[in-house]
Amino acid sequence: MDKITIRSDRDTDYTFLYKGEETVLKAGGILSIAGGLDDVVLPTCAMKIIQNLIVIKQDVPKVHKKEDFEK
Repeated sequence: MDKITIRSDRDTDYTFLYKGEETVLKAGGILSIAGGLDDVVLPTCAMKIIQNLIVIKQDVPKVHKKEDFEK
């Protein structure tokens, strides 16, 4: 991929590495990276990938107890 677009559907800012530098994608923001994913490191999070678009989603809460499912 030569060019990718990263879009945030989050309520909070999302921090990732681009060319070894911390980069902040503002909540609800969009940015394009001309060089593709070669220099991008995305921390683990919920995301959806559609061709050259990466949509960063809200973090999914971890559920450890059965009671949490029943709420």
